[in-house]
Amino acid sequence: MSTTGPEHRAEPPAAGGPPPGAAPGEGAGRITAIPLPPLPDVHPGDDLAPMIADALRAGVSSDPELAPRAGDVLVVTQKVVSKAEGRIVDLRTVTPRPEAEAFARRWGRDPRQVEVVLRESARVVRMERGVIIARTRQGYVCANAGVDASNTDAADVVTLLPEDPDASAAAIRDRLRELLGVEVPVIVADSFGRPWRWGITDVALGVSGFAPLADFRGLEDTTGRAMHATVVAVADEICAAAELASGKTSRRPVVLVRGAPLPAGDGSIVRDVVMPEAYDLFG
Repeated sequence: MSTTGPEHRAEPPAAGGPPPGAAPGEGAGRITAIPLPPLPDVHPGDDLAPMIADALRAGVSSDPELAPRAGDVLVVTQKVVSKAEGRIVDLRTVTPRPEAEAFARRWGRDPRQVEVVLRESARVVRMERGVIIARTRQGYVCANAGVDASNTDAADVVTLLPEDPDASAAAIRDRLRELLGVEVPVIVADSFGRPWRWGITDVALGVSGFAPLADFRGLEDTTGRAMHATVVAVADEICAAAELASGKTSRRPVVLVRGAPLPAGDGSIVRDVVMPEAYDLFG
């Protein structure tokens, strides 16, 4: 691959796309994802960073390889962030609107949960066959506006997405710097489906400490052709690797990922990755 100096870069195409990001490096070759030991149960108002710091210290005591080093990233699942920030709803306090009642009755869903989804939606993209696809206030387009009843430790409780996942990631990063004396980028991750594909994968909701995209536009491919549209979702790929390491039921919501090539900068998922509605060809 050619060098990544400014003379090899190009402005983004007129058709649109994300703003120019940090110039990428070569592939890492070897990436390691190591789940931290389980955290205690997380409740609203808990300070999550000390819990993560304690888990990291406990992990280092049994596995010195867990000691943070330059280039590491901590991936934290959205669920524990939302719990700590009080982003939970007791469904017993929810009164569904008629639209939610009718949809739930037709498709065998809980009308209270449908009501919460509608409240969390800035716009309902599609509401059919028991599925609600919505654009959240943060800008994500996802199933059920991110409202989730799994792993909530109570039958009538659902979690909501953090109000500002980028700020959540930055706050955890700042506190870990105070507690551990090390600088470790942080990602807040959640599981999303993909259009036209079965299955879910973890993606980044918030990031602090690096740019979430690697921009190859204007560089040459292996045959010498200029790339015009290649922007790699580095933060999302890190989240997918972290989820494979931790799994869905291990109760280990924090994973240290080592060796991923991190684009320079301090980016934002909402600002840099979420596609503006003007570029939506299907909505």
